Amino acid sequence: MENAVKKFKMHDKDVGSTALQIISFTKKILTLAEHIKREKKDKHCRRGIERLVSRRKKMLSYLKRTNVEGYQGLIKELGLRG
Repeated sequence: MENAVKKFKMHDKDVGSTALQIISFTKKILTLAEHIKREKKDKHCRRGIERLVSRRKKMLSYLKRTNVEGYQGLIKELGLRG
């Protein structure tokens, strides 16, 4: 994940670009997924994951509309969508 952050940063102080937000959402989703594997009855955490996945999906569709090359590179780097 850290390699992806370095690769997709637009400048040194970049913390809010679309690609970096998607990477951040992916990190959080993976962390919460590990938690749910241990705590199967944690419904509140499951809701949080669903929310993050939805936000990431919206950001990915925006990135696809505005920057197709960046979208394809990010999908490949993170291993999303097949």
